[in-house]
Amino acid sequence: MSPMLIGIDVSLKSHHVQFMDGEGTSLASFAVPNDRTGADTLIHKMLTTASKANLPQLRIGMEATSNLGWHLAHYLKTELQGYEPEVESQIYVLNARKVARFKKGYEALPKNDRVDAWVIADHLRFGRLPYAMKETIQYEALQRLTRTRFFLMNNIKRDKTYFLNQVFLKFSGMRQDSPFSDTFGSTSLAVIQELEPEQIMTMSMEELVAFLQDKGKNRFEKPEEIAAYLQRIARSSYRLDKAMADPVNISLATTLSVIQHLESEVKKLDKAIAKIMKGLPQTLISVKGIGPVFAAGILAEIGGIERFHDHHALAKYAGLV
Repeated sequence: MSPMLIGIDVSLKSHHVQFMDGEGTSLASFAVPNDRTGADTLIHKMLTTASKANLPQLRIGMEATSNLGWHLAHYLKTELQGYEPEVESQIYVLNARKVARFKKGYEALPKNDRVDAWVIADHLRFGRLPYAMKETIQYEALQRLTRTRFFLMNNIKRDKTYFLNQVFLKFSGMRQDSPFSDTFGSTSLAVIQELEPEQIMTMSMEELVAFLQDKGKNRFEKPEEIAAYLQRIARSSYRLDKAMADPVNISLATTLSVIQHLESEVKKLDKAIAKIMKGLPQTLISVKGIGPVFAAGILAEIGGIERFHDHHALAKYAGLV
């Protein structure tokens, strides 16, 4: 017995829905709001239409469009389980690019929600679909954290580049050839924030060494060499106009504050990620070069490994082949 095909074109405020039978005949076309009331209306219409057409198998498809269809997909998955075994349902979250390529096989189709829902339903009719959606909420929860972490790390990288551009204005030598291994280390930041190149030039060697030892907590083996190098690059650095001094210092302080705040938020995410990872069986961290962060990211994006027939399928999914 052929299934009833339900194509859903998701959007922020409403979804357009197309019902179709196995022969490609349209059974219904309508829109529902993107909320629980709309989802309940959709379920009612699906069950009513399936009963009239004697099609107890429901094959539901929608594109993976940001998060706009996430609630609907999970809501349908949960609610339709209550009608089993009289009604069987499978939900497919389709790759939008594959749907677009499928649509190119038709001539002169207009671009609107009604047609897009029809194309999705027809795509379901032709088959060759990915695995039906399974309840993998733990992986999706992990994915939300790892993707947020990735987003914050990109912001930190961008803000650090901006910070270094400001450093060049204040102390060009520190930006070109810093004597510290980490420009964002505590001692390096103390020099950037608390001292001006002119101060460094006029400070005695004893004062500068004492400053470095205090800020570095006596970790430097040869503080005299670092102090001498600082004075050398201070003498060769450009001089910043006095009218620019305060604005540049404020810009540096503000940007650094944002960076440090984001880094503290990343630490919170790491704790939450570690908590979820404890409940997921995995051996990824036993692979050389894969630590907790990479392991979490890989698991979050792959989900249940049983979704893939073999390692070739996984490599294709990852875009490696």
